[in-house]
Amino acid sequence: MPTEILDAPAPAKLNLFLHVTGRRADGYHELETVFQLIDLQDRVHLRLRADGAIVRIGGLPGVPAEADLVVRAARLLQAASGTRLGAEIALDKAIPMGGGLGGGSSDAATVLMSLDRLWSLGWPAGRLAELGLALGADVPFFLFGRTAFARGVGERLEPIDLPDGWFVVVAPPVSVPTAAVFGAADLTRDTEPLKISGLSRNDWIWQARNDLEPVVLRRYPEVAAALASLREAARAVGLDPARARMSGSGACVFCPAPTEALAGQMAREVLRCEVGMVYACRGLARHPLGSRQVG
Repeated sequence: MPTEILDAPAPAKLNLFLHVTGRRADGYHELETVFQLIDLQDRVHLRLRADGAIVRIGGLPGVPAEADLVVRAARLLQAASGTRLGAEIALDKAIPMGGGLGGGSSDAATVLMSLDRLWSLGWPAGRLAELGLALGADVPFFLFGRTAFARGVGERLEPIDLPDGWFVVVAPPVSVPTAAVFGAADLTRDTEPLKISGLSRNDWIWQARNDLEPVVLRRYPEVAAALASLREAARAVGLDPARARMSGSGACVFCPAPTEALAGQMAREVLRCEVGMVYACRGLARHPLGSRQVG
């Protein structure tokens, strides 16, 4: 059997807003959000193995193989498909961990899509998405592969079109545990569901908010400082500072910019504040591996 190797991208996402509209009996929260892909990305390297072994090459510090989402994704697909094939998996990380940018979920989705090809499974998109949801609520979005309005726990996806643009993303030097934020007593859990007509418009996005943001800002001064610096930078370059907000459960914060030049100016302003890593990112309408339009 010839050896086949794939080198695949795993892009980050932003939550352009995030409303918590309720809490289910199983403890999970009902959400509304818009997922936006950006060109900040990890790289997943996969090599086909004929012996059925799933082997992680390298790995993340402090993350055992059994807990690594790329390994779990590979083993889940292997077991569900019944294939006798295996894979070696290596990961080049660029997306900050614990930042609300979905790096682990994106890595898992890229592994599922890539191994579906390497192992010649030909699974339909919906079947991969069902498997991905078992790995994490954001995984179906990365399999969906395009800008989306999401409901439920994030798995009910509707494609939307937004103008091309750029985003300045700031990663403060702190990792925020998602479970602790969602479990906080002061989290708003009863935001009224949106009534949206014409999802092709984007003005409603910036009238929404991130319900998790106040919880995180009260507990993590590093995130509050990053957001304050980003808003001041937006104001300095003539952009609306109110559009700067936190992504997901944090810690990363972002602000949209209509052009690369304005994003670069804003990024340079934030860099002077020394509040964390700063990225000027291009928004992606589609996943680099293609859009599957599941859900």
